[in-house]
Amino acid sequence: MIKRYKTALITGAANGIGSSILKKLSDYKFKIYALDKDKRKLKTICNETGAFPLNIDVTNIDLLYSKLSKLDVDILINNVGIGKGIEGLLKSSKRDILKSTRVNYESILHILKILVPKMVKKRNGHIFLIGSIAGLYPTDSALYSSQKTAIHKIAQSLRIELSGSRVKLTEITPGRTRTSFANKIFSSNKKKKEFTNSFQVLDPEDISNALLFALNTKWKTNISLIEILPTEQSPGGIPIIPVKDPILE
Repeated sequence: MIKRYKTALITGAANGIGSSILKKLSDYKFKIYALDKDKRKLKTICNETGAFPLNIDVTNIDLLYSKLSKLDVDILINNVGIGKGIEGLLKSSKRDILKSTRVNYESILHILKILVPKMVKKRNGHIFLIGSIAGLYPTDSALYSSQKTAIHKIAQSLRIELSGSRVKLTEITPGRTRTSFANKIFSSNKKKKEFTNSFQVLDPEDISNALLFALNTKWKTNISLIEILPTEQSPGGIPIIPVKDPILE
């Protein structure tokens, strides 16, 4: 149950899903560390919730180790992520590949390495990895999907590493959600609008409510994976796109 925990850290806490989770957890008597690179929005959300701000860019690995090594948290919520390259590997730049891999994959490993051993040592903790439905099913973006698939495999494999430690782990894989995500990844205003307005997408509160459900379970119950989608979004399928100039043999 949630009363076992006293401290929490949320990455990507100043916007969207992260800020929704922060607001929900602030209703409990936790000491919460909110990590984000957006200094202005981080200050605003921390003033609102009473959380302790950590203004860090997660690609600055040395700073991560310097700041986070001093912390001892019971709940770790790895929510940080960007959508650079979501339009496909073939359309991505070298910068897109490097930046998104550092944020969506490498930083997660380092944050886990810094904080989880302390949970294991005290035999108490709950880790949340906020991934994506793109990590469970094929998509039209080999870059973004592969990074989110990596999060899924980290969750599954770390769960095995944690065997016998009493530390719980939950992966949450949302479908399309109403955040500022689209505004940051698409240059076309049409694509930005279509991403969240073409059907009824999830709200950040849907994700934070799912997280609280898993957090409130008894210790003997580990919710390993929550796949949460808009009713109108179905994953998978086999795309069939005829070419204009097939080779006839």
